[in-house]
Amino acid sequence: MAARLSSDKVTFRNADPFPYIVIDDFLENESAELLLKEFGQPPSDGGSWNQYTHFNERKAGLTRMDAMGKVTRGVIDELSSPEFIGWLGDLSGIEGLMPDPDLDGGGLHEIKAGGFLNIHTDFLSHTERPHWRRQLNLLLYLNKGWQRDWNGDLELWGEGMKSQAASIEPLFNRCVIFHTTEKSFHGHPVPVDCPKNDSRKSLALYYFSDAGVPLKLKPTYYRAKPDESFSKHALVAFDRWLVRAYSFLKRYTPLNDSIVSKFLRKK
Repeated sequence: MAARLSSDKVTFRNADPFPYIVIDDFLENESAELLLKEFGQPPSDGGSWNQYTHFNERKAGLTRMDAMGKVTRGVIDELSSPEFIGWLGDLSGIEGLMPDPDLDGGGLHEIKAGGFLNIHTDFLSHTERPHWRRQLNLLLYLNKGWQRDWNGDLELWGEGMKSQAASIEPLFNRCVIFHTTEKSFHGHPVPVDCPKNDSRKSLALYYFSDAGVPLKLKPTYYRAKPDESFSKHALVAFDRWLVRAYSFLKRYTPLNDSIVSKFLRKK
């Protein structure tokens, strides 16, 4: 990666609709294969994945490092190392980047048939570390043999949600890195239509900077597409309010994703 940093910087910083880059064959193939193999194993602590199930989202996530396999922990450690953080800083031009030891909203993500993630901008301040401002997303896809008609493309939308600017297939060992702002609308709103024994798999890591002062809570902000119905716009907005209330509770009370996920599994 270091050898092509100069051209990658230009690609990232000049990308439309916001700074991003797609890097294929991101990990050494053997590491990517081992990461995928571990993905299908149950959490090592005997627990379960968190279930994110509401109007704007249907997916599962694992954020607990101690529940992940050895290879997965090793990859996350490598992508959190000073050397890699330095490379991210050179790529993006953002100074003072830090990895997230809490994997707040990150970690392993899995979306099975029928799952989706509506278009949104991400939460911009860390839930548990209010001084931390989110700066970059890194998404590493782990989908071997993925078919285009299974849906699941990552859509990038321009400012104001007026038009879709890019569509990125979630192919195996493909990495997408982008600058996280209140204008970086993205998601995959079309429900995944893969076989029942398959799923859309990814590793998501987020990088922050220290603002030095407590930041206002800015939770995930969902939007409906321009051509969708009035009722869809209304339901997206209502769920957006619920997400904001939940984010507030996560910051100021003991409530967390694991607790809520246990409740959802009992339903």
